Amino acid sequence: MTTTAQTPIAAFAGRVADNVETVIIGKRRQIEYLLVATLCQGHVLLEDVPGTGKTMLARAVAASMGLAFKRLQCTPDLLPNDVTGVSIFNQGTARFEFQPGPVFANVLLADEINRATPRTQAALLEAMQEAQVTIDGVTHPLPAPFLVLATQNPVEFEGTFPLPEAQLDRFLIQLPLGYPAEEDELRMLRALRKRHPIDLIGPVVDGATLPGLLDAVTDVHLDPSLERYILGLVRATRAHPDLVVGASPRGSLALYKTAQALAALRGRDYVLPDDVKELAPLVLPHRLLVRPESQLRGRDARAILAELLERAPLDLDPAAAR
Repeated sequence: MTTTAQTPIAAFAGRVADNVETVIIGKRRQIEYLLVATLCQGHVLLEDVPGTGKTMLARAVAASMGLAFKRLQCTPDLLPNDVTGVSIFNQGTARFEFQPGPVFANVLLADEINRATPRTQAALLEAMQEAQVTIDGVTHPLPAPFLVLATQNPVEFEGTFPLPEAQLDRFLIQLPLGYPAEEDELRMLRALRKRHPIDLIGPVVDGATLPGLLDAVTDVHLDPSLERYILGLVRATRAHPDLVVGASPRGSLALYKTAQALAALRGRDYVLPDDVKELAPLVLPHRLLVRPESQLRGRDARAILAELLERAPLDLDPAAAR
């Protein structure tokens, strides 16, 4: 585990991560990545097989920051109004009154998002991009901070609606959790013998202070040579012969911002090349579309990106290494 200096952001993230680890055992790095997205006010797609703790992770992070949490169980019969809310006519006042939906929360868990129809999935687009929803021509701002944590099962496709590229691009990172190590799973079994730790978890920081930390994240120095490295990596995905679609400018901006946030979380005021390399596999693959013929040859976005990371030139100014 990386040692962090006690800057305000590092202290904030450290307290949250320590608290979440009482519920999600042995996944410190994944918890940190989720906090990176939170510091960037970005959304996260949690993708892994059932039972790996995706829902518990979302609940634990929200509880640790004392943020309003709502869960949306996505099913094919879910309607857009079930997400955003609806205007209902009040006979007593003879007026329509807006009844907010579950999207009006600080942390929204969209569980099994790919089971919702494309129309319902699209209802989240405005909320994710602009932190607002428009109902009957009236725009309603969402509470700040606002974070969507969506889950999907990558091995079950019956009755699902794959997320379109436009919506995948709205997720700052795609985060797999993976199975726990043997010793961590043993600790989990013992921790769950009596009562689930999620029932005991409480806030350890004030989540309302998150917007005040954003300036400190954006002040983290990123050397011009690293900016060129990010652009070179992203632009290489657009010219790769195995890819139909490369990463968009939103992808390069996401990699830039997450690298700043990871450096801040680890107590630094400057970004290292390793920060960019560490985050690229979380930020870019879900933005890439592999050609069908390349998929038949066993190629996937993660493998292609790994090759690009090996080949991407890094002409680092010695002063940037500090």
